[in-house]
Amino acid sequence: MQKELLTTVQAVDPVFIAIFGVCLVMLVGVTAATVIFVFRYRRSRAPEPTSQVEGSLWLETLWTLLPTLIVLAMFYYGWAGYLTLRTVPANAFPITATARMWSWSFKYPNGKSSAKLVVPVGKPVKVALVSKDVLHGFYLPAFRVKRDVVPGMQNYVWFVAAKEGSYDVFCSQYCGTSHSGMVTAVQALPAQKFEAWLQEKEAGGGAAGRAVLEKYGCLGCHSLDGSRKIGPSLKGIWGRSVTVHSGNTERALIVDEAYLRHSITEPAADVVDGYKPVMPSFAGQLTEEEMRGVLAFLRTQGKEAPGGDGAKIAKERGCLGCHSVDGSRLVGPSFKGLYGRETRVSRNGKTVVVKADETYIRESILTPHAAVVEGYQPVMPDFDDLREAELGALVRYIEGIK
Repeated sequence: MQKELLTTVQAVDPVFIAIFGVCLVMLVGVTAATVIFVFRYRRSRAPEPTSQVEGSLWLETLWTLLPTLIVLAMFYYGWAGYLTLRTVPANAFPITATARMWSWSFKYPNGKSSAKLVVPVGKPVKVALVSKDVLHGFYLPAFRVKRDVVPGMQNYVWFVAAKEGSYDVFCSQYCGTSHSGMVTAVQALPAQKFEAWLQEKEAGGGAAGRAVLEKYGCLGCHSLDGSRKIGPSLKGIWGRSVTVHSGNTERALIVDEAYLRHSITEPAADVVDGYKPVMPSFAGQLTEEEMRGVLAFLRTQGKEAPGGDGAKIAKERGCLGCHSVDGSRLVGPSFKGLYGRETRVSRNGKTVVVKADETYIRESILTPHAAVVEGYQPVMPDFDDLREAELGALVRYIEGIK
């Protein structure tokens, strides 16, 4: 019969209580003996020593062996508990935790990622620990887990959430300016709710929709930042009133699902005023799933308010620890007025002037060392684990900070 493996809490708590108990008994014993001896053998009562005993073999043996046995017992149970902390159950669910200044992100086997660590109740979870920059510490007090997250070093922890709830996650190593804000949570869900959450797709299909636009070359003619190209910009297009030419007839339309479907499959039927009818038809090329993804992406493109999801992502990902929103200088350039501004950067060893448009900001988030702003250090880690929807929300958030 296989021995049941203890959880991290079951491995740590009894050892802690036992050691604390032994220390408490010794403290009380030593304190009591000190008080008794001070009272009984005080100078006014016994000015001269009365004992003539030079030594006691049994007493010396006792105070040598007893502490030795206590320390050996502490070591044995401490070592057994440590082995439990490092022995991961075979059925543990794997998750990767990525630490960077100053945020946590978590990635699951199916590719889904989150800012909180979502786990199933009652099932062992193995968390692989990865650092993108400096030394961090993954600390879960509720599960008695604390482990260093070292750049370039493979490390891990495991634990079991016994009941549903939210539990704090801290960084236990001082990692820079906003170390104290590097806080997130473990969200423990019942097995069925966890499975449903894990399989839940991104709202709005943003990632899939943008991928389709890139696949078919749409972004070569239609911008996402409002700038004019060969075709109308897709920024904020949903619900916009446009003037179109249908043959020899000019009319006003509201951009909705029907209009967009028609424009994709029969682009020459309604040509937006001021543009040429050069767009090819994509009828029969896009699947219905791809079409829905594009429509979902366009429904939200450019609609987020500056204080919306982008602000939440910037906070959760630790961006606001390095970049201010009021123009003040921190570790990195301020977000205030950044979008559209000309900026001097170091690229491939040369200083060049670039415009901080959507392309540049996306590059700065995904590969920040590619172009480092003049006057700042190349200390920003890459955020290549961001979902497309998160990346787009961040760009639009930065754009809105004037």
